[in-house]
Amino acid sequence: MAGEAELTPTTYIQHHLQNLVMPVGEGTFWTLHLDTLITSVLMGLLIVFAFWMATRKATAGVPGKWQAFVEILLEFVDRQARDTYHGTSKLVTPIAITLFFWILLMNMMKFIPADFIAKPLELLGVPYWKPVPTADVNATLGMSISVFFLMLFFALRSKGLFGFGKEFLTAPFGKWMMPFNLILNIVEWISKPISLAMRLFGNMFGGEIVFLLIWVLGGAGLLGLLGGAVFGLGWMIFHILVVPLQAFIFMMLSIVYLSLSEDSH
Repeated sequence: MAGEAELTPTTYIQHHLQNLVMPVGEGTFWTLHLDTLITSVLMGLLIVFAFWMATRKATAGVPGKWQAFVEILLEFVDRQARDTYHGTSKLVTPIAITLFFWILLMNMMKFIPADFIAKPLELLGVPYWKPVPTADVNATLGMSISVFFLMLFFALRSKGLFGFGKEFLTAPFGKWMMPFNLILNIVEWISKPISLAMRLFGNMFGGEIVFLLIWVLGGAGLLGLLGGAVFGLGWMIFHILVVPLQAFIFMMLSIVYLSLSEDSH
């Protein structure tokens, strides 16, 4: 009870931004963020189940409401992938669908107030729980690194090991500028997954802080109950646009990077 009495806005926000971690091995150098992992897996299973429900009763005639809705979403993603990617791989559309809908569901966890998840879990003995996986840089880096390895796979499949190595050393300034070409290409390839991860993480983490600030200020009476509700509603409406937009941007940039990895200078 003494800890509860000393709770301040700063400690409240820090508490909700703290991940539930589990050290692996000796020391704390390598830790697992259990809340990020569990929520990400649950969101992935949820989208698989939702799509399975649409296909389970799929008909060639007049589709049901859920089937029609899923078909519209899938056609939208498929059209974006086809318009952006100009290669021959058939993996791009499934990759785009997986990225978009998985990130969308993880981002949508932001719409649930933090205390609605954290407080019941505290009663069960879970001290911390960060509800939005994409507000954890480890999650966004994990996805962007996966895209990076897909870029390498697409480049090697398209150009071969010799062709990829030759282009890496000779483009864009020619063979006499190999050291500069190597440095430039290393920076270019590394910057892509880092910028991809940081863009999504920055938007989601910043939005999470603002939500918590509005919640704290409303609870402390600085905004008042009505003011806190109005500001919170306004910020949530704004994030109704931001949440799918960030998923869309991550998906589109991933497709662009996969397409560029197959292109030659």
